[in-house]
Amino acid sequence: MRAPLALLASLTLLVPGALSDGKVEVRDLQNHPFVVDFPSGHHVRMHLRSGAFRIVGHDDDKITVRLEGRNAYRAQDLAVRFKHFADNGDVEIFGGPKDELEVTIEVPKLSGLFVRMPFGDLSLEGVSGDKDVELHAGDLSISVGDAADYAHVDASVLSGDINAAPFGESHGGLFRSFEKSGGGKFKLHAHLGAGELTLR
Repeated sequence: MRAPLALLASLTLLVPGALSDGKVEVRDLQNHPFVVDFPSGHHVRMHLRSGAFRIVGHDDDKITVRLEGRNAYRAQDLAVRFKHFADNGDVEIFGGPKDELEVTIEVPKLSGLFVRMPFGDLSLEGVSGDKDVELHAGDLSISVGDAADYAHVDASVLSGDINAAPFGESHGGLFRSFEKSGGGKFKLHAHLGAGELTLR
């Protein structure tokens, strides 16, 4: 019974216009791809389990989740829970193996992002919009695009390195941070407990 229900949920997600306010959950992404319609310019909140994640902006007005790596075939227990309400979408990813598995999340290029993750490697690229990202420990890399697009930027690490060439900043050690204001329209907040924070 469980497999047919999961298949039905995945097929529902692939139907254009199926994104009404509500919540869905999909498991076994190798056999049940996760794809939902999601308008450009809206806000996405993500709560991610520890591991290796890439968040990538793309041209389609959709959110997709894909698995790569040697353990992708063992990820039947990895689950994506999605909730859509008004101009916001919540994405939660949990379960599954944490080693030799990379999860790629694609969002519309113009999206506001709020991301929280405990430990691991997290990279963001190709997304224009507000970014609010925090990681307890690991490596955090964010492609910021044009530094002039930002009205306010703050970045900090409790222990580790900050490399932010677009903003002319480089710091290492304990309790390192910087803050800048500009004439753009986006806001960027990036915080890492321990590890390496790169704004590129």
